Amino acid sequence: MTKSERNHRTAQPLRGIHVVSLALNLPGPAALQRLRALGARCTKVEPPTGDPMRGYCAVAYIQMHRGVRTVTLDLKTAAGQRRLQRLLAGADVLLTSFRPSALAKLGLDAASLQARWPRLSLVRIVGAVDARAEEAGHDLTYQAEAGLLDGLALPSSLLADMGGALLATEAVLVALRQRDATGHGVVRDVALAEAAAWLALPRCWGLTAPGALLGGAHAGYRVYACADGRVAVAALEPHFARRVGEVTGLGPLTPDDCLQPATAQALAAWFSIRSRAELDSLARAHDLPWVTLA
Repeated sequence: MTKSERNHRTAQPLRGIHVVSLALNLPGPAALQRLRALGARCTKVEPPTGDPMRGYCAVAYIQMHRGVRTVTLDLKTAAGQRRLQRLLAGADVLLTSFRPSALAKLGLDAASLQARWPRLSLVRIVGAVDARAEEAGHDLTYQAEAGLLDGLALPSSLLADMGGALLATEAVLVALRQRDATGHGVVRDVALAEAAAWLALPRCWGLTAPGALLGGAHAGYRVYACADGRVAVAALEPHFARRVGEVTGLGPLTPDDCLQPATAQALAAWFSIRSRAELDSLARAHDLPWVTLA
């Protein structure tokens, strides 16, 4: 085996693992995309009506399903159930995003699956767990619950869904590790509400709330207007703040200096008359942690 082949195998630790997914929309397919990148063989089962994500955003659907085998099955029919059973007989993990009651109606509850395929693990993406498992919800409601929304503005990304995809990927890896240790498949639940709560922790800790250290109080950690756009400055560490002060002519900035409104005002004035090209050049020349934006 060549060095390149060895590196390829190392980069794909899930080679030989087969994941079957019934999960639609965003979290399940996004998790499948990551599992495929880790080397897993992935089969996605879609209903006759298809995955709604294809209609919402075709480019997202295409990207998430690259390298994924997709089959269309009507699981409400005997033929569809038989085809699914053949897939599960050769699978290591089943990924779902149905409510528990819907899984039970399809005969895909944990007890039924593990009785028939003891080595099959089940990873269930749900909105919330335990008593809330049947509640309706979506990314927006989970972000709202976690305190990630400001005023009436919609979030800039689908954090609960994408965070849930990462947690689902983690759950698959943990399930496989547990099966290696015990010889039996396991059941793991991934709650989108908990994914949103996890991503919201820095805000709950007070780090990013408006006016907090990373919410505008630190002059070296802000977004400023420049002559032809914006610049996101992340000079939080003392050595970066000192360097920003030196480059901008303010002198070496201390941690206390960075918490003074006058420092932010001086930086705002300095950035406002400089172009993105000039700022990009300074960042490269002086190893400054800022990036310009249109």
